[in-house]
Amino acid sequence: MYASIRRYQLIDGSMDDLLHLIDTDFAESISDADGFVGYEVLDCDDGRICTVSIFRDREAALASDGLAMEWVRSTLAPQFALTRTDTMLGEVSVSRVASEMLEPAHH
Repeated sequence: MYASIRRYQLIDGSMDDLLHLIDTDFAESISDADGFVGYEVLDCDDGRICTVSIFRDREAALASDGLAMEWVRSTLAPQFALTRTDTMLGEVSVSRVASEMLEPAHH
């Protein structure tokens, strides 16, 4: 498995609205991508967001970066001032998950 971690800074706009749009739009579309394993979004306060996309192989994880970049450009840019501040890609070396965590989380 491989993970793509992206960090963003929300400069202008509502965090609640942003997270709702990510939940109802992007999270649904990325879950249909080939090799998809999981997707998480962290609200890190002060307008900072971190996303973690996990895929079965490196190519799919890399492709998710392109999906995210295009979605931010086409969907978020007209409504929010959001900047990608960092991107990382790596092989998942250790992993655990409780079975009850396999259900989507919604706020």
